[in-house]
Parts: sequence; C-alpha cells; structure tokens
Amino acid sequence: MAEDHQMLIDGVKSFFEYDENINIIGTVNNGEDLVKLVTLKQPKLIITDIRMPKMDGIEAAKIIKKQFPHIHILAMTMFDQPDAIKQMLNAGANGYILKNSGIKMLSKAISSVSNGETFFDPNVAFNFMNGYVNDNVTIGKSDKVLLSNREKEILHLIANGKTSKEIAESLFLAKTTIDTHRKNMIRKLDLSSGSELVKYAIDKKYQF
Repeated sequence: MAEDHQMLIDGVKSFFEYDENINIIGTVNNGEDLVKLVTLKQPKLIITDIRMPKMDGIEAAKIIKKQFPHIHILAMTMFDQPDAIKQMLNAGANGYILKNSGIKMLSKAISSVSNGETFFDPNVAFNFMNGYVNDNVTIGKSDKVLLSNREKEILHLIANGKTSKEIAESLFLAKTTIDTHRKNMIRKLDLSSGSELVKYAIDKKYQF
C-alpha cells in the first residue's frame, strides 16, 4: 500500500489486521518506494494514492504494470476528475475508489480487483465511467451517495415536474446532457428506472 498520510495507512492496517483473506505485506509513503517494494515482494494487488512525493501513483503504476503485468492495481484517492481517472486507468489501474468512501468500500474493491474485475467507486465521474462498463466491471454501492451540485439542481427541477427538455432550456444545457445526468443519478442512487428517480426527487424535494 502506498499512501503519504501515515494515519490512513494505520487505519487500513488496523481494519484488516484480523481478516484472513487480506494480508498487507508492506506499506510505503511515496511512489519510488512502492516500485521498490513491489519489485521485492511482488504482491497480488497494490493500493496506491495518486498524489505522492518523489513519484506519483500514475507513474508508479506504469512502471509496475510494465514489469509485472499480472499485479492488480487499485487507486485510492481524493481525485474524482475524469482526467485523473483516465490517466490512472491508462497506467494500468484495475480499480478506482475515493478515500471518503469508507473502509467497507475498500474491502469490496480489493475483493473485486483481486478476482480480475474492474471496480469503480459509485461516486466517481460516471460520465467517464460509462465507456468502461461491461460484464467484468463492478460498481460499488455506498450508503453515502454524493450527488454533485448540478445533479441536486436537476433533481430539484425533476421534483417540480420539469421534463429533460425544460430543464435543459432553463439551465442552458443540451437535452442529452440532462439525460446523461438522469442516468448517472439512477446509477448512483441504485434505482431501476426514470420513474423511480422522479419518485425519489419528490420524496427529497425539501431536503436539497
């Protein structure tokens, strides 16, 4: 595990201390040491932050994947921007989660990535993620759903009975953009249809 905040490392180690399926064989605080650790111990999976001293997680992932293509890489970071996700996936990452998603999400991500699946945090860049979704992709589910300010704005308009076309006109956006936001919210909220999204929006109307 590579993370420049030792407190987070200690928390993860403490949580998995008695887990029979997960054995943390080493931790480091920068990308250079991560490459050295992987070369020495060749673990099945590594967890790495993106922004770290000496060498970032993206560059470290590139080096590791080139030398050890069989090793799975899980990115755990605060960056939810599409560019960061794209760079990390292109570097060879098999999963991507946010640090504020919680330890249970991390446990699920580790299990999925270890089994050869691609794992996505439910709250990261759904527009970007759509291009990667297939039968071998797991999307995590979290009790804590993080809707963006734009999504909350659209949800409020949905609760007021506005159609995608009307919302697009009022926000000066394309209707296809609103439709994409709707799909993303359905996925994030673990709903099954547009009608369920409308019901959810009405139920939450005065909580925005």
